[in-house]
Amino acid sequence: MTRYKREDPEITRRKFINAALGASAAVGTVSLLSTLGGANPVFRLTPKKAPPMPGDVLVHAVGEKAGQPVTVADLGEELVRAWPMGKDKEGNDVVRDGEPTGILAIYKFPAGEIKAPTRLEGTIDGQIVAYSDRCTHAGCNVGEGKAPSGKGIMNCPCHSGQYEPREGCKVIGGPPPAPLPQLPIKLEGDKLVATSFFVSRPFGYATDEDWVKYTEQVKELLS
Repeated sequence: MTRYKREDPEITRRKFINAALGASAAVGTVSLLSTLGGANPVFRLTPKKAPPMPGDVLVHAVGEKAGQPVTVADLGEELVRAWPMGKDKEGNDVVRDGEPTGILAIYKFPAGEIKAPTRLEGTIDGQIVAYSDRCTHAGCNVGEGKAPSGKGIMNCPCHSGQYEPREGCKVIGGPPPAPLPQLPIKLEGDKLVATSFFVSRPFGYATDEDWVKYTEQVKELLS
């Protein structure tokens, strides 16, 4: 009698097929996961998703005038929200409302009230100034508020961050780590026009270097 048990050829064949199917299934699963992993949505920069860019016209973001250019007559000491409006490569107008960082707050203060650290050369006549309207703490839209003196300030409703729009939107209360970025503007006819990107890093970028690199990419892809 032999020491080794003879295996039924049919059973051996069945084991081989099952093992092969198992290996194929494993390979297929890995391939599928790899395919799905490689199919993650890729952010694509489009004219609508670009930040405010040099030459953009500022248009009303809300209300009956939404989409229309903001004029000096529309402005005062109450916040006016706006989007930048630029051009696509075909020369068509595009409101850049696809990226929340692009929302703006615009004010017109009496002469002499806007002071450093506001970049006065980025204002219109030292009276009209524009800032990013996303809190540098958590990205909430910043609204109007009142200082104890009764003077109007910018107040974030999420965590009570406070900014002084007459002085470069510096932080005067709460947790924000940095001022709201100023957008340099000029007057062309009766329209407000951006002259450059935000002068400092807006919410959503980890470092100043990240923001600078991003603006360079924007200029390369869209200008």
